[in-house]
Amino acid sequence: VDLLTTFAKQKKATPAQLALAWLLAKEPWIVPIPGTTKLSRLEENLGALNVQLTPDDLSAIESASSQIKIQGARYPAFHEKLVGR
Repeated sequence: VDLLTTFAKQKKATPAQLALAWLLAKEPWIVPIPGTTKLSRLEENLGALNVQLTPDDLSAIESASSQIKIQGARYPAFHEKLVGR
């Protein structure tokens, strides 16, 4: 979150907007589905369409994010057994 916050401030966006803009810029077939029940959050998420990421921005985000060490399991053991069956 700190990484996204840093880049978001540079783009005058929220971390959520930057994350969604990053997904949209990565692949044309990625369609983020914002899950919210609050209209204000949906409007915030839609603001991601106004965040312009240059190739240099994308490279910097990818480079910085690749340095983050992933820790812990994705799912608790019980739920892991239910995945992919």
